Amino acid sequence: MPCSDATVLEICAGAGGQSSGLEMAGLSHVCAVEIDPDAAATLRLNRPAWEVVETDVLEFDASCYRGVALLAGGVPCPPFSVAGKQLGPEDERDLFPRALELVRQAQPEAVMLENVKGLASPRFEMYRASILRALHSMGYETDWKLLQASWYGVPQLRPRFILVAMRPRFFAHFEWPEPVGRPPTVGQALYPLMAAEGWPGAWQWAAGADGIAPTVVGGSKKHGGADLGPTRSRRAWLELGVDGRGIADHPLLCR
Repeated sequence: MPCSDATVLEICAGAGGQSSGLEMAGLSHVCAVEIDPDAAATLRLNRPAWEVVETDVLEFDASCYRGVALLAGGVPCPPFSVAGKQLGPEDERDLFPRALELVRQAQPEAVMLENVKGLASPRFEMYRASILRALHSMGYETDWKLLQASWYGVPQLRPRFILVAMRPRFFAHFEWPEPVGRPPTVGQALYPLMAAEGWPGAWQWAAGADGIAPTVVGGSKKHGGADLGPTRSRRAWLELGVDGRGIADHPLLCR
């Protein structure tokens, strides 16, 4: 498949959070790969023109997307999360080796992979070095950086360790983005949605939700399904006037 200058192949795409950011940056998806049926269905609903491949990345062949501008994705975080056992490469959910294989197949001009801040810890120094060696052997220049979403206008505490790899002619012009200032509060960000159906208490709620939220995680099938995270996170959400124990399909059901 011939690929244009601003195309992206996204793996572990989820329901499209990173996808939206890539679109805002001017990139066009040639394919989004996601194993979860609900997340894949969400991608198809919101972006019907996309090719959405519902499969395990272990079974996915990226060679037909050779020459794509960017291969991007957020590979599973449990192998490196401080909330888990931090088994790293010993964890069967570690998909960095598979992501590197997909890079070999697709030969993109650039690569961007994100993960939790635990990957930046000293215990994974040798593992990070092995990833960089593999990318260098494929002709890429690389850099890692820990970024915080709240630095860029997002009202949540979401630190992410970002790996960027580019062909040398592009890497020579790459710079990490500078922080843009203080983010809005949760109330400021969500007030239009909370008031959309005429809820008279929306303004009062927004005034009370005057902080930055914990990381939005979406819950875990292993721990009972969709919610806003572990007990401490749900407690922090409750202080912002948000019940984090579940989800609703309509804003009226949230009140």
